[in-house]
Amino acid sequence: MQMHKYNLISDTKIRIDKFVSDKIPSLSRVYVQKLIEDGFIMVDNNKVKQNYILKDNQEVSIVVPAVPAFELKAEKIPLEIMFEDEHLLVINKPLGLVVHPGAGNNSGTLVNALLWHCGSELSKVSGDLRPGIVHRLDKDTSGLIVIAKNDYTHISLAQQLKNRLILRKYIAIVHGGIKNDSGIIDKPIGRHPVQRKKMCVTAQNS
Repeated sequence: MQMHKYNLISDTKIRIDKFVSDKIPSLSRVYVQKLIEDGFIMVDNNKVKQNYILKDNQEVSIVVPAVPAFELKAEKIPLEIMFEDEHLLVINKPLGLVVHPGAGNNSGTLVNALLWHCGSELSKVSGDLRPGIVHRLDKDTSGLIVIAKNDYTHISLAQQLKNRLILRKYIAIVHGGIKNDSGIIDKPIGRHPVQRKKMCVTAQNS
C-alpha cells in the first residue's frame, strides 16, 4: 500500500480525478475514479465525488492499495502485427482481448502475448505489470495499439499523445436514423453517472 498527500495551491479550478492522475501518471483516470468511489482518495479527510472541484489550500490524501503479487508469464497468444522495428510495434488488438493484467485478469492479456513475442525487450515506464504499454484500448474495443520496446520511445510516444500530435480515428456502429451524411460531434464525454461501466455525453464529467 502506498500513501500520498498533496496540497493544492492554485487559483485554477481542477477536478479531483484529473488532479490525481496528473500527479501520479502511472494511475489511469478510470482507476483514479474507482479509488475515489471506494474512499481511497479524500479531500481534507472527507470523501468526495469523482467530479469534485478542488479549492485552494485543500489537502488531497491518496491511498493506493497494494496489488496482489503474482508472476507475469509469457503466453503464446497470436498477435496481428501491422508494423514492427527496433523501437516499437503496432498491433491490431482484437475484440475481447484485455490489454494488461488487473483484477480478475492475471493471464491471457496483450501483455502476456508481448512477453512471448518480445521477451524483456519492452519499455518499463508503465511499471512491471504493463511493460511496453503506452496507451490502452478497452477490452471490447478493437483497433491499433502502439507498443514501445524501450523507455526513450515510450516517453516520446506518450508526449506526442499528450500534445495530440498522433491522430487517432475510431469507427463506430450507430443505431437509428441519421439525417445527415456527415457532420461533427463536439460534446464532452465522461463516465455515465449511473451505469459506471459506460460512457456518455455529460458536462459533469468533462
